[in-house]
Amino acid sequence: MSKQKTLIQNPFTIPNLLRHVILSWLLADVIEYFILPNELRDLASLNGLARMSFVRLIGITCGIAVLLTGISFFFKTRKIERWCIVAVFAALAITALRTSATWAFLAVCVLVLAILTVFGVYGWDKTPEPVAEPKKAHRAYIWITVGLSAVFFLFVSSWTVGRVYSFSTPTFDFGIFCQMFYNMRKSGPPMTTVERDGLLSHFAVHVSPIYYLLLPFYALFPAPATLQVLQAAVITSAVIPLWKIGKHHGLTGPQRTLVCAMLLLYPAFSGGTGYDIHENCFLTPLLLWLFCGIDKKNWVVTWAAAILTLMVKEDAAVYVAVIALWLIVKTVLQIRKQDAGNLITGIAMLGISLGWFFLVTGFLAKSGDGVMTYRYSNFLYDGSSSLLTVIKSVILSPMKAVYECADPEKLQFIALTLLPLLGLPLLTRRYERYILLIPYLLVNLMSDYSYQHNIFFQYTFGSAAFLVYLTAVNLADIKMDWKRLTVLSAAAAVSLVCFCKVVVPKAVSYPVRAVRYYDYYQNIRDTLSEIPEGDSVTASTFYTTFLSQRERLYDVRYSSPQHLLETQYVVLHVSADGDYKQYAQDGENNGFENLVRLLEENGYVPYKSIEGILVIYQKK
Repeated sequence: MSKQKTLIQNPFTIPNLLRHVILSWLLADVIEYFILPNELRDLASLNGLARMSFVRLIGITCGIAVLLTGISFFFKTRKIERWCIVAVFAALAITALRTSATWAFLAVCVLVLAILTVFGVYGWDKTPEPVAEPKKAHRAYIWITVGLSAVFFLFVSSWTVGRVYSFSTPTFDFGIFCQMFYNMRKSGPPMTTVERDGLLSHFAVHVSPIYYLLLPFYALFPAPATLQVLQAAVITSAVIPLWKIGKHHGLTGPQRTLVCAMLLLYPAFSGGTGYDIHENCFLTPLLLWLFCGIDKKNWVVTWAAAILTLMVKEDAAVYVAVIALWLIVKTVLQIRKQDAGNLITGIAMLGISLGWFFLVTGFLAKSGDGVMTYRYSNFLYDGSSSLLTVIKSVILSPMKAVYECADPEKLQFIALTLLPLLGLPLLTRRYERYILLIPYLLVNLMSDYSYQHNIFFQYTFGSAAFLVYLTAVNLADIKMDWKRLTVLSAAAAVSLVCFCKVVVPKAVSYPVRAVRYYDYYQNIRDTLSEIPEGDSVTASTFYTTFLSQRERLYDVRYSSPQHLLETQYVVLHVSADGDYKQYAQDGENNGFENLVRLLEENGYVPYKSIEGILVIYQKK
């Protein structure tokens, strides 16, 4: 008993140190926030952040942390500190709500306060995770899961291929990838002309060597629709690691089938394909394989998944770094000899992912097209474009991060990503798991770039892997099988309702349109096919996909007049007024007429046309 008391009063245990740092940081934030004049406390503005001192905050945090550590040598302060964290956050929330109140902000503050209150009452569950004996699933459940996966693959394929055949895929981004794969198949490098109105490597915009894994399949069937089918195959494969994760954590066959069904019905998962193929589609299966490798201590799978994830995109390193941080914290909370491999792996993975991130973003900033930090302009208080400023902003003002996550326009996204999972990613007393929510908050909710909190864009694939993994492991903590089955059945039912109401109507509309108006679209295809293969073309945005199998291709909307007039053919969608804005004058809707006049003045003559739909000009 005396040994236990000594351990509790040891201030240098990992839980004690973490608690001291968190409380000290929140207290320092309270001081910094209260120093601000009332007019600068508005979280919608960056003026308050600009007036805060990062150096002073770090100094105050360190001072309070040292004080708390000293006090805990002589007194049992664990429970008091936990409740102080609750009280300090409540004080911050009340003060922030007085100047920046919205119903959404209030709701999120209450949610965070509820989680902290549970922490205050029960503390951190740092007991070793139960080792569940893998349960063999009846073949019937395996085949049911395979059948569901096949249906899902066909559903996503018909949706996205329907977009291709109904001319619904714009230059940005599918037209870019179609031309890129054409050049990769022909010569190797991922070159495009349509992306930045000139010849350059796509890797100067996004470093995504993972695309080369698809190249052999594309080489067999070199067509735009092939890329859509390959994306469907990639995301469907996420079922395999998820099934293995469920097995490792002791889920029964029916429970594993329901977990996989929940993923396939999850609106933010299938919805991520709604804007055509992107490299992000690799994130869900690769991250789930990474979790699977860590859970099973299979270092070959772990490192293969981690390295392949880094190859997806420059910002994919964030996902690997977060998993590494979680693994480190999880391991040090319960140091045992058999966990030494976890700790070494976590530290190495964190170092490699951060090193790769800074290396690749440095390359993009210096030799490429730059890093798209403008998507976090709501945190760039010092006028810089550095991602470090975003981190400093969150440290300076956590309530600013909460406020941005609670933007009313993000509420639908939050509902469609958490309700189908019944909020299970949030229901745990193993607080180190909350680290795995960072990608969801950082990528989807903190940014003011609207596409990042829209389930029909590719930015959901990474966070979906984290949320589904958290759902599976938090579910595994429920001891009774019948309770797990009940919760899973309810989650799958909610996912099905959301899927049918939100995803299905949008997805079905494209193949239905492609079939219903087949003759109309075939007429367009036949007319565009009259342009000789290999000749240079400038085209309206929804025609570039079909015309992408050539070395020189430009988009009318983004092409300079110089490049436009250098191409042999110009393809114009008659009613696409937005494509001709740069040629409009005096604010009138005369861009199309002015562009036609420019073409005729420079020796272009009508080549082929479909009345009222499109016209092709050829340079004589």
